[in-house]
Amino acid sequence: MTSLLRLVQAAQAEGRIPALQVALHRADRPLWTAAIGTSGTDRPLNDDTRFRIGSVTKTLTAVLVLQARDDGLLDLDDPLGRHLDVPAHGELTIRRLLSHTSGLQREPWGDVWDTLVTPETGALLAELARAERVLPPGRRFHYSNLGLALLGQVVARRRGGTWAEVLHDRVLRPLRLHATTVDRPERAAVGYLVDLYSDTARPEPPFDMRAAGPAAQLWSTAADMARWAAFLADPAAIDPAGRVLAPATLDEMRWPATPWDETVWARSIGLGLILFQPGPRIVHVGHDGAMPGFLASVYGRRGGPGTPGAMGVAVLGSSGTADVTHELSHTLLSAAVESDPAEITPWRPGPPVPEAYRSVLGPWFAEGFQHVFSWHGGTLQARYPDAPADRPPAIFTPLPDRADVLRTVSGREVGELLRLTRDETGTVVRMHWATYRFTRTQETFDGVS
Repeated sequence: MTSLLRLVQAAQAEGRIPALQVALHRADRPLWTAAIGTSGTDRPLNDDTRFRIGSVTKTLTAVLVLQARDDGLLDLDDPLGRHLDVPAHGELTIRRLLSHTSGLQREPWGDVWDTLVTPETGALLAELARAERVLPPGRRFHYSNLGLALLGQVVARRRGGTWAEVLHDRVLRPLRLHATTVDRPERAAVGYLVDLYSDTARPEPPFDMRAAGPAAQLWSTAADMARWAAFLADPAAIDPAGRVLAPATLDEMRWPATPWDETVWARSIGLGLILFQPGPRIVHVGHDGAMPGFLASVYGRRGGPGTPGAMGVAVLGSSGTADVTHELSHTLLSAAVESDPAEITPWRPGPPVPEAYRSVLGPWFAEGFQHVFSWHGGTLQARYPDAPADRPPAIFTPLPDRADVLRTVSGREVGELLRLTRDETGTVVRMHWATYRFTRTQETFDGVS
């Protein structure tokens, strides 16, 4: 890990960050951490020093919202007014607020970053009538702390507690994120504004987000947040029992809802999660954070050759102006895979193909194009013969109550049905996938071979 440590050291020195704390989590290696600088207090800087993580908080609030949806307490297309008594904007949907496409203004009403005074819950809701809809709903991405603050209140109302109580009981405790807290802990580092033209570092004032806490309140360590990032990328490895959230729900959250920038599609937003694409079929999923005196970057990595399971990184810094903090997380994820890729799992022969699907295997044609059906990993799959090797195939699973009918569970035409037609010997001679006819030879749409 010497190469990673040098990257961290260079970032701390070049970014002039008083305290920089980093952790890398992966399923196949011990947790790796680094802490460089000073905490700004009498306590030494170490792996247990706590930092403000700012808007990384939004990812935890988003998980609480999807938990509530999975438990039947709300629907993502519910209007806000169905769950909160609000004087305005009650028609905005939970989905729009989660994906920052509601058009709601960025902050709660008032000059909160000038006064450093945020509203309590009652005032947050009452003053919603003074907040602007700066864009029509669904027009484009527009970041809104106010939107996530409101969703935190929705979760609290539906669960019958405060946002902090619900967060502790339903996320922090089950995932053993014991260093993550709502209130400023004793071991907190001091956050600074580092002067642009000198080596002076001035402490930033403390700031309680109060009712806007679900958007940016939390404190944590890099070790806790690297584990959280690994959960966002690979929930089955971190939470195998699905106590916090089902892997399929994380899949839903990670699906891009809208691009961050209309001309640069390398970064997009899902349901409360930022998605960054550093290379083909590689996604870093997580969030950045900023609060007075602190910057944070927390991302998990999915896809790409050499990426291990449960891979996540957290970079926490005590300077509010060091952009290198946000860049370092992506650099470390890529560098860790390049310098120490996951072991290649050897191929081993599998059990025989079930009799019911043996006559399906091989090439089929639809719309004039060839598709190849195969059996791998205990599932029926399909792909174009010239598709890139890293493009996932379509995968099918049989319906228990309908013979010879399968559901596409991932890949192309996900959700659609595959129907098999057999001859008198039981051989599959025709298929229909998403209603398109599949035959062994090329045919026109009216059946001429």
